[in-house]
Formats: sequence, C-alpha cells, structure tokens
Amino acid sequence: MPTFEAQGKAAELQRQLATLTGHHLAHVRPYGKHLLIQMHSKGSDDNDDSINTIARLTELARNSYSAAFRSHTGRWEPLPGSGDLATVADLVVSLLGPYFEPTT
Repeated sequence: MPTFEAQGKAAELQRQLATLTGHHLAHVRPYGKHLLIQMHSKGSDDNDDSINTIARLTELARNSYSAAFRSHTGRWEPLPGSGDLATVADLVVSLLGPYFEPTT
C-alpha cells in the first residue's frame, strides 16, 4: 500500500500532467519510490482497453526526481535531467509529447 505522501505526490503529478497536456487521460500510480505515468489506449475492438506505462519518476531525495522512459523492449531508459516534481513533469511531457496524445 502506497504511503499517504506517495499518494499525494501522485495526485500532484497527475494535476501537473493534465495542465501540461490539456487533458486528463494520463494517470499516475505510486509504486514504491516511483511514480508511474500511465496512459489508457483503446484497441481496434471497443473491449480492448489497455494501460501503457510510458514513464516513471524516481525519487532521488526529498523533492528531487529523475525520469525514465519505457522503451519498446520494456527496459527503462533514463531521460536527461532531474529536479523537483514540476520541472521533471515538464521535461517528460516535452520529450515524450506524442505518447501523451489521446487515441480515439
């Protein structure tokens, strides 16, 4: 069970992602010291709903995070830079913009 602080940081990051992307389709799930950024995608079949984890933020120290991208091989590839939650959220959206686009 995620801590109350981790749930609060996940909610804060989700709000920042909504502001940066202009939609509320990105969801954040706390997982240990990580915050997983997930997008729902619809398949060709209406019943084929899947959740793709596209990035994760890792807490390095109090209010300091690094980011990683989930590559097509399933490995986590580090993204350049680190900083507070708002800075890293902006970095992730800037670098991974197409992954945050809504699918229809």
